[in-house]
Amino acid sequence: MKQKFDIITSTCVPLPLENVDTDQIIPARFLKATTREEKFFGDNLFRDWRYHPDGSLNEDFVLNNPTYGGEILVAGKNFGSGSSREHAAWAIAGYGFRVVVSSFFADIHKNNELNNFVLPVVVSEGFLQELFDSIDANPQMLVEVNLPAQTITNQATGKSEHFEINAYKKHCLMNGLDDIDFLVANKDKIEAWENASR
Repeated sequence: MKQKFDIITSTCVPLPLENVDTDQIIPARFLKATTREEKFFGDNLFRDWRYHPDGSLNEDFVLNNPTYGGEILVAGKNFGSGSSREHAAWAIAGYGFRVVVSSFFADIHKNNELNNFVLPVVVSEGFLQELFDSIDANPQMLVEVNLPAQTITNQATGKSEHFEINAYKKHCLMNGLDDIDFLVANKDKIEAWENASR
């Protein structure tokens, strides 16, 4: 079982770039690992942006800026495009992000995030820009993501938006269940249905 998801209130890390693809999220050379070692993938999230080719820290990249932090990544439009590698979602979760906010996600990556207990929140482009503006004005501003109510609130402005999520995935996130956990939890119901169908 994973940590149950309810209401998260956190500062944010802004990444105001559009069309961030999965190779930028986790470069292909790190895909040799076939098991989900969260620390390994988290350490290499946005690797080629976080470090220079010589391995030194790129102090200009947002993840290396101590001004920003939190469990919410606010990203530009079309986040997670490119290949379908699940490792990208592993890296986001492994770094410690529990929510990614964007105005559009690539479908496969969006589902990979959900399967790895990261909540992708789709907002309007206007709301997204307001988030970026609020974070820029005050990096300590808070955003509340309320999964039960399916709302996201910019606490700097008081503005909220409703977001959509698949009902099954919402249930799994709120109860800390992956697909296998869900099946095990419903084992008795499945067996009863099978017996009734004979």
